[in-house]
Amino acid sequence: MANTHLKHNSTGYADALICEAEGLEYLASALDEAGVMGIGVPRVHRVDENELEITAIQWSGASDWARAVLGEGLARMHALCQKNYGWGRDNYIGLSPQPNRWCDSWGEFFVRDRLGYQVSRVRDAGQRSRFQKVLDEHGATLTDWLNAHCEHPSLLHGDLWNGNVLYGADGPWLIDPAVYCGDREADIAMTEMFGGFGEAFYRAYGAIYPRTHVYGMKREIYNLYHYLNHYNLFGGGYLVGCQAGFAAIEAVGRGKA
Repeated sequence: MANTHLKHNSTGYADALICEAEGLEYLASALDEAGVMGIGVPRVHRVDENELEITAIQWSGASDWARAVLGEGLARMHALCQKNYGWGRDNYIGLSPQPNRWCDSWGEFFVRDRLGYQVSRVRDAGQRSRFQKVLDEHGATLTDWLNAHCEHPSLLHGDLWNGNVLYGADGPWLIDPAVYCGDREADIAMTEMFGGFGEAFYRAYGAIYPRTHVYGMKREIYNLYHYLNHYNLFGGGYLVGCQAGFAAIEAVGRGKA
């Protein structure tokens, strides 16, 4: 039997590992459907409320080759058109709940179920009021703008930062997903949030599925979700990122995007 890794539930949410296991299985299925070779997803051997047993990954280190494999494979997975936006059950983004539903409007789902939910969790009443005011004033325009610049629903990893990609001798592995269906550029935006995935990744991704001409603005708006989540979890060090994201929303609302 392959070596396995045992992960214990320290989140405080009884179904967190069950949701993680489901996400891993959906990622593996989507990569297989897209004909992607070379990206690993840990196999779920068993899961319950307390423990998740998955394939152990032997760290080898990132290389340009492995990053290119990841970029090409992710682009092929993103190119698969899913049926709708959102997800059929609530899950988790890191240590936070991530509420979900099925929706036929990407903009509506992202504004309400991603940004709106995180704003509702802001503990500082003054900051929460300022953030909510931007959503109230510009949310409808942002919804239409996002819908106009999203090609189709893609299965997203949902939490795609450097720490959730491991590199083994056999290539890259995806771990710790927060899956849902949305604009594929939300995944790509998060890869740039904490240092980027390297030029080989973006070049390989772009050769299969080039980013849209408004990606730069979308990156600020999509990463706002993660900055808000980090602000709510860890405090003021992430406030500047939140403010930049809301400034981008205001620019869209004023027709400057």
